[in-house]
Amino acid sequence: MDIKRYLKLYAALWKNSVTREMSFKGNFILWIVVEMLWFGLQLCFITVVFSQTETVGTWTRWQMVLLVGASNFIQQLYQAFFLTNCTNFSELVRTGKMDFLLLLPANTRFLVSLRVVELGAFVNALFAVCVMIFAAGKLHIHPQPLQILGFLALCGLGILIHYSLMFILATIAFWTVRAQGIVWGYYNLFNIARMPDEAFRGAFKGVFTFALPVLLVSNVPTRVLADKVSSPSSWALLLGLGLIWAGISEWFWRLSVRRYTSASS
Repeated sequence: MDIKRYLKLYAALWKNSVTREMSFKGNFILWIVVEMLWFGLQLCFITVVFSQTETVGTWTRWQMVLLVGASNFIQQLYQAFFLTNCTNFSELVRTGKMDFLLLLPANTRFLVSLRVVELGAFVNALFAVCVMIFAAGKLHIHPQPLQILGFLALCGLGILIHYSLMFILATIAFWTVRAQGIVWGYYNLFNIARMPDEAFRGAFKGVFTFALPVLLVSNVPTRVLADKVSSPSSWALLLGLGLIWAGISEWFWRLSVRRYTSASS
């Protein structure tokens, strides 16, 4: 792959996204406000929970705020780069635009996955960072540069897992034509990520730790910042699941493309 060529191509996609957002400024601002209000409701939920208890497992009030902030940070970055592209995948298949993308002299998965960037999500991610900084101050923790780098790396792995799983679900459109409901269904599972893993037990915890690892995606990076890491095994698990799901995602994509015959067939 010619990296320089794809960087130029991605820069062009960014330019198109900026133009699109600035053409509908009201929608851009409204979406930011709606996302901030939803984030505020999540923080209010913590207040309700801790009006009845002192801890959730071993998580205190401000550690929970840190967790919700980290979860929202990961969710917003995922939304910025991948969510719109995955949810619109079905429309590419249904309308025949996929035919056009397959003919372009560029990697089709690259184009399908990254052609739209949601710029408003970066604003909401910044707000999540502010909440994390405030919570860290309340906890009197001062993460070292290595901790911050570890946190960002683990967040990147979490985004990779979310993308891989949602892309698999999106490519079901090659069989069903419409798959938005399935994709949005997985996206709604992101809400589980804002809860401490210690709040769950049994099969539910197993499913959302190993099969659909939404609990790992936010809990592991937050533990790094909050000095709650007892073993590096969780890092290895997150890395392993990221690589496994990325591999499965690529295999399923190639299988799906081979099945696709065009919108007119």
